[in-house]
Amino acid sequence: MAKETKDYSKYFDFSDARVISEDEHGKKIRIRGRDIQILSEPNHRMEKQRGKEDVQVLYENAVPDELKGIGNGKHYIVYTFGCQMNEHDTETIKGLLELMGYRATEDRKVADIILLNTCAIRENAEDKVFGELGHLKGLKTEKPNLLLGVCGCMSQEEGVVKRILQKHGFVDLIFGTHNIHRLPHLIQEALFSKEMVVEVWSKEGDIIENLPKKREGMRAWVNIMYGCDKFCTYCIVPFTRGKERSRRPEDVIAEVRELARQGYKEVTLLGQNVNAYGKDFTDINYTFAHLMDDIRQIDIPRVRFMTSHPRDFDDALIDVLAKGGNLVEHIHLPVQSGSSEVLKKMSRKYSREHYLELVRKIKVKIPNVVLTTDIIVGFPGETEEQFEDTLSLVREVGFDSAYTFVYSSREGTPAAVMEDNVQMEEKKARLARLNDTINEFSRVSNEEQRGQIVEVLVEGESKNNTNVLSGRTRSNKLVHFEGGAELIGTFVQVEITDPMTWYIKGNLVEQTAKLA
Repeated sequence: MAKETKDYSKYFDFSDARVISEDEHGKKIRIRGRDIQILSEPNHRMEKQRGKEDVQVLYENAVPDELKGIGNGKHYIVYTFGCQMNEHDTETIKGLLELMGYRATEDRKVADIILLNTCAIRENAEDKVFGELGHLKGLKTEKPNLLLGVCGCMSQEEGVVKRILQKHGFVDLIFGTHNIHRLPHLIQEALFSKEMVVEVWSKEGDIIENLPKKREGMRAWVNIMYGCDKFCTYCIVPFTRGKERSRRPEDVIAEVRELARQGYKEVTLLGQNVNAYGKDFTDINYTFAHLMDDIRQIDIPRVRFMTSHPRDFDDALIDVLAKGGNLVEHIHLPVQSGSSEVLKKMSRKYSREHYLELVRKIKVKIPNVVLTTDIIVGFPGETEEQFEDTLSLVREVGFDSAYTFVYSSREGTPAAVMEDNVQMEEKKARLARLNDTINEFSRVSNEEQRGQIVEVLVEGESKNNTNVLSGRTRSNKLVHFEGGAELIGTFVQVEITDPMTWYIKGNLVEQTAKLA
């Protein structure tokens, strides 16, 4: 029996809503006694459009002087759901809040503002957010002046915003992925009007530079582009994140140089599809390969990137990555399926054969490469034979690890109207078989490390034992070893003694004073 899709129609009944006022700045409505200031709301039809308007790059003050003291003596919590892009957005949100005077806390009862930065990729992420809102309702009742907000990708979905308006009227603030820079103004509006404020831009707008970021640890995310133009049939991201917009190379390079100056040990370049970087430039011929070649010459020990698309992974990029140095030999290369037929239904725009040829070229140029991937099982119509194609591709490539998912229908995507005729029980069984196969190769890959001495960037203490430290190799393998807390944030040499499936154990050889 095919899985029933969620019925969002019940959240669109606004017969009890009354428009109080409306002008060029938006409209004010009243629902169940709560006034709601709608500055702009998500529109799926508009999100589908890819306009021709130029994307401007703006360098402006993130927080006007008159808003810098609003948060003095107050505290915030930001809960993040989803991908690295959401994590990076949270760094910006925290940076803006701190410029306004707010300070971080982990105690909900102390918090004056709580924001949920949400993900729309999978249904379970959405369910977690609404579950969290249910928990926060009691806190809001106890502390009416608490400012409670929902932002991120879920906020870009019409059905989600309507559901919050109808069922979660205690929320104070809803904003999307395109207008994070507007947060100080939206907080001011919510605080002084005492109304729910909704501002979600359906069109992506401009690239805003100079936004503050509150980073933690020795690893940093650097956003190099926004949006995605691939329109895979299962994916909501092109609608929630908008069209592809690349940051100017000089801005990216300046940010990485500054991170190097501040002593960060590792940078991960982020984008929904990083290797499409630069394709939207009209005034210069500057691609992701050019950017990586330039960043390779910056004195920062490790540089990674996520996430790439096989269709845009060209020979020039492979040649640059083969130069090594601070460009690590770990490549995350999502395949999604090993069946050409399923890939076509997914609109991935490449075949099984194309993917395997790309892997072959990468392995020739970068013999020590470690490949990881994303895979979806149970896509609508996937047969047992097509799933077996995925298993055989996994064996042929020998992925070090993978993010694996059961297909989750997302409202508004082309795949949502396809016949989902793979039973959930079968989907889960396939996922288990896939994970067993990947774990087998993970164990083999880790076993090859036995006896080797590897460079580890020490990230912190083990959650289970404070005498044990954990860190990652250049190839992103997790390593546990005994050592003192003074090593956190440094590079050390570790001899691998006990490879496991998901991590490897070793002994500290010596500390290397590599503090670049």
